[in-house]
Amino acid sequence: MNEDKITNSSSNVVKSLISSKVSLAPMAGITDYVLRSLVREHSKSCLLTTEMISSEALTQVKETDMVARDENHSPISYQLSGHKPKMIASCANYLQKFADMIDINMGCPVNKVVKGTDGCALMRNPKLAQEIVRTVKSQIEIPLSVKFRLGYTFDELNFVEFGQQMQEAGADFITIHGRTRSQMYSGHADWKKIAELKRNVDIPVFANGDVVSIETAVQCLEESEADGVAIGRGALGDPTLIGRIEKYLNTGEYISPPSLEEKVEYMKQHLLKEVEFRGENVGVKFVRKFYPYYINGFQGASKLRGELVLMDNLDEILKTLDGILVKN
Repeated sequence: MNEDKITNSSSNVVKSLISSKVSLAPMAGITDYVLRSLVREHSKSCLLTTEMISSEALTQVKETDMVARDENHSPISYQLSGHKPKMIASCANYLQKFADMIDINMGCPVNKVVKGTDGCALMRNPKLAQEIVRTVKSQIEIPLSVKFRLGYTFDELNFVEFGQQMQEAGADFITIHGRTRSQMYSGHADWKKIAELKRNVDIPVFANGDVVSIETAVQCLEESEADGVAIGRGALGDPTLIGRIEKYLNTGEYISPPSLEEKVEYMKQHLLKEVEFRGENVGVKFVRKFYPYYINGFQGASKLRGELVLMDNLDEILKTLDGILVKN
């Protein structure tokens, strides 16, 4: 098969994977098997993405909860981090039996990641980033995507050139977060800048950052001119968000956000599924990070969250959650 036919084949596969125009963005320690399953219950065709998987760690331990998936999780992308081309390529080759797409993390802003020259640090080393993409591409038979930011700092806004370099190296798809590394998650995502990238590459682009509702999804698509939106923190506390956005973008039907009663039920589902997946001792501790997203918007919410994070007994937690509806 010649290169043009391979490219056309990859392009068609990517178009199919992103046809819903919405994806669950990868979040380390967040987009685990359980959260992906909850999102899938409300969206049958969005592109799910795993939490960031370290290629260094995966090389040492192949059997990890991070790779767990169900049959209905497709379409799903598995995200890898690292800076050693051959190692990442080997991990990608292993993961492709689970995945519909492999994604390389070149956007994580966290100190411990960039200090290891992974994540967004790769935007300062485009030659290495290209080598990673070329090497991974040579070892997999499924599409390859790259996720990055506008640049490392405001003085290093190299996102257009970087995107072109990733495309040239063989990337089939791009997700771009509309902030720099120095911004971390502060300020506002610059969706209009994403449009500059979209106009200068030929592969699909998804916009990421500050999409927290149907309304912001529509605004983001208008300003970014992107092919779709990748939703991260906006989906926390509302596993229906991606499905509701998908529904609106594809049919025009508007579904309202969940009520407090519904959010409490989703929190209980999340808790019970994590306990089933991880065991009660680990599961109840793991979900503590999600309480601020589910339990909010009513008087006494902060105090209640403070009580919940101190609880280790599943029955006590469930009883406390049910008590929210009685008081409100």
